[in-house]
This record gives sequence, C-alpha cells and structure tokens, in this order.
Amino acid sequence: MKVAVVGVTGLVGTVMCRVLEERQFPVSTFIPVASARSVGKTVTFKGEAHQVIGMQDAIDMQPDIAIFSAGGSTSLEWAPAFAAVGTTVIDNSSAWRMDPEKCLIVPEINADILTANDKIIANPNCSTIQMVVALAPLHRAFGIRRLVISTYQSITGTGVKAVDQYEAEQKGQTVEAAAYPHPIFNNCLPHCDIFLDNAYTKEEMKLVNETRKILRDDQIRITATAVRVPVQGGHSESVNIEFEKDFKVEDIRNLLRQTPGVVVEDDLQNNVYPMPLMAQHQDEVFVGRIRRDDSIERGLNLWIVSDNLRKGAATNAVQIAEHLVVKALVNAPAVNS
Repeated sequence: MKVAVVGVTGLVGTVMCRVLEERQFPVSTFIPVASARSVGKTVTFKGEAHQVIGMQDAIDMQPDIAIFSAGGSTSLEWAPAFAAVGTTVIDNSSAWRMDPEKCLIVPEINADILTANDKIIANPNCSTIQMVVALAPLHRAFGIRRLVISTYQSITGTGVKAVDQYEAEQKGQTVEAAAYPHPIFNNCLPHCDIFLDNAYTKEEMKLVNETRKILRDDQIRITATAVRVPVQGGHSESVNIEFEKDFKVEDIRNLLRQTPGVVVEDDLQNNVYPMPLMAQHQDEVFVGRIRRDDSIERGLNLWIVSDNLRKGAATNAVQIAEHLVVKALVNAPAVNS
C-alpha cells in the first residue's frame, strides 16, 4: 500500500509518521511530501531514510492514501489533484470540513457513512474531535439541547512557530518571528485563529459548526470561547451541557466508561482528574469533573482533555485510514483497527 504524508516535515506531519509506525499501518511504499522549500530533505520512517518529494511527483506515484497536514490553501489546490488519480485524501485542514459533499469523520462516531466514492475526507478540528468523542454517546442517550464551551488550547495547535516563540520567551530571548500578537509564556490569549465579523474567532465557530455536522443535529445551540494557554501537552475543555432528557450523574459516568476512546478520570478524593501533562503522547480522550449543573434543569459539566497532535489530528486521521482498509474502501490488505 502506497501512503503519502503531505506536510511531512511539520509538527503534525511528524506525529502522523509516528502514529503510522506505532499502529503498524500496512505501508509498503512511504511517500513523504512537502512544499518546495523542503524538497530534498530527509525524513525517517520505520528506521529508513526517505527523501522528501514535491506534490506533482507524489501524484505521479498514485498513492492509495494521502494524509494531508499542510494548510487549507494547499489542500484546496492539491487534494483534488490527488483524488483525480484515485488517491483517497484524508485532510487535516479546515478546507473541506463544511463542504456539504465531504464527510467530516471521527471514526468512533460516524465512520459508517464513508464509501469508496469519498476521495476527499475531512479530519475535524482538534478541539472538536476530543469533545464530540465524549458527547456523542450522551447526545444519543439524552439529547443535547445547548453547549457552552470554554477551551484551554495548547500552543502546539498553532505549530512549530508557536513552540519556538514560547521557548524563546521562557529563556528571555527576543522573538523575531512571533506566532502570536502578544507573549504566550506566563500568559493566556483569548484569541485562537482569526477574528470573524461576528466577533467570534474562526476556532470558536469551528466548534459550533463542526459539532453540529458530526453529531448530525443542526438544532444544538452552541457558544464557545477558545483560549490559547502556555501548555504543550494538549487541549483542555470545560463543557457545559443542557440536555433534553433528565439523567443521573452515575449513568453519565457509566456511559462514558463504556465509550471507545474515552477514559474517565474522576476521583476527587484522590485528586484524580484529566490534565494535559498526563494526556500528552496518549491517544485517548480523558473526561473528569463530571457533575450536575444545578443552575439549570438537566445541566451537566464535563472537563475534557486530549493530546491535540494525536487524537486531535494524527491519530484520528490514521484511524480513518484504518477504517478505509478494514472496509475495503481503498485497494489495500486487511488491517486490524
């Protein structure tokens, strides 16, 4: 099976390669792809050195699957060209997520809608992925009426430039090419992505629109505030839920414990609750601080944490690829998901 990783030299691309290795995805030909400035560089995959190639050279090799993490404009330009030669593209940018003709997939929730005809598949936003993994079973059981979301997002979600800025500020060094308009070390910025005309950021509206699409319910009322915090381990989210039906908190805990990909950490007597420091390098979504919101009827609070580079990006994309192989939606040998 020929697998291309587009944006292979970036922060997420590097993690994608690692996840492919760890999960023993059946790669017979590895195709590392990046922009012109990175062509000719060397990356290592499964202990072997591979030279990075450009887009057209990769297309000419007709990969079975291409996992993109190279930005929206790159995806809009090149994903259709890969799809035209029969490649199934799994795209990590926001370019195709709200396209009504493209599937927006979190495998634990809605991989069943994929067919062999889906040649461009959208990977959701990192903060959306971890949240809906926990919310989907609750929505099915009790019906979500409204969500109030506050995120505390790792600098790694912005990329290498943000990590460099943080580390330089930590050392007291001058930052020549800052990723943020303000310092991030010892600071929090209520500013993830660009501001839109409605005074929300693009990141906040991703949480609104993508959640509705994945849960297949446009009637859920959602509001969000996304905050960048000086953390590298993963994203954290405070999620307030108003349900249609009443519930018992213990039923919520039991349902989450039974949900694939979710780990419940909710032992207050022993100070056990999810933290990004512990979630880093893990693939699971961690849920804790599970408690009733007594200020409204049928209200619940959750604290949700996950590694944004793994389940929030690379792992989810590889899980989509695994589903495609298992269901024979691409030309590939069987693999255990």
